[in-house]
Amino acid sequence: MPNIESAVKRNRQSEKTAAQHVTHVSAMRTAKKKFLKAAEANDDNANELYRKAKKAIDMAASKGLIHKNKASRDKSRLSSKLSK
Repeated sequence: MPNIESAVKRNRQSEKTAAQHVTHVSAMRTAKKKFLKAAEANDDNANELYRKAKKAIDMAASKGLIHKNKASRDKSRLSSKLSK
């Protein structure tokens, strides 16, 4: 446990930030799963779910939660599922 006040504050901030990162990554994964499920079932709302998943991936990449190449790869795979 840190004794210096600035280290204590930094610890608080890092815990808070880590919790926010987990939330964003979880939302991204959920959006991807919802789209993939809709794409397999040929649902009507697949286009809307694709846009939401793409936006979630872009947000995670812009925040540095995932690498930009992973974001590009995921979006490419989702678009191929949408076109089928």
